Amino acid sequence: MRQTGFFHHIGTFLLLAATVLLIITDISAPVVNNISMLKVNLDDRATSTDRHPQITFGTFGYCVQDTMASGQDFCTRSHIGYDPAEVVEENVHGVEFSDYAADTSKALTRVMVLHPIATGLAFIAFLLALGAGVVGSLLASLCSLLTFLVTLVALICNFVSFSIIKSEVNNADDGSTAEWGAASWTTLVSAICSLLATVVVFFTCCSARMHRRRQSRVAVKDVPDGYGAPVRRRRWW
Repeated sequence: MRQTGFFHHIGTFLLLAATVLLIITDISAPVVNNISMLKVNLDDRATSTDRHPQITFGTFGYCVQDTMASGQDFCTRSHIGYDPAEVVEENVHGVEFSDYAADTSKALTRVMVLHPIATGLAFIAFLLALGAGVVGSLLASLCSLLTFLVTLVALICNFVSFSIIKSEVNNADDGSTAEWGAASWTTLVSAICSLLATVVVFFTCCSARMHRRRQSRVAVKDVPDGYGAPVRRRRWW
């Protein structure tokens, strides 16, 4: 792997970056209040200037921030699946979702369980790539490809689910606005990193295998004729 070591290290770094980015997605609200997949800035015209009420939707729940008189945030417990449409209807005036839209957004939040699964796969691919052998690189590229597919499915479900919420909030006349949070972009970038890592690591694996075969052919050609052949014993008669 020495001839393609530089590119292999790039692929290994991309897998590490994908792992870190997916971890950021995993710890979004309610684990870390300000990291979100989607952020809804609530109408603050009736509040003081130092308060900025908002809702942050994350992987395993959500937080309603700065809406209480005490200034404390309300966050759900971490669990798989929740109803973002119901949360928005309770906090944003003039927004009403159809049953189909509400059920779709709720169902797709259950797919977010793929985020930690993709994180684990990316970390396993990173460990395999550290071996830097042909077999390790091949397994790392396959695991990286699986990471990309899982992340892609989760990413599509994220954008479909929260696009429904974002569209309804921004179309309302309440004064509230919705925007994509950092966790959505970290998921997107991690998918790109895992895809690039798959290509790079697989390329280094194939290049190392081809170079090894070329070296073995050259070594055979350099052997002189008769080298290693058994010597005929001369008889005394």
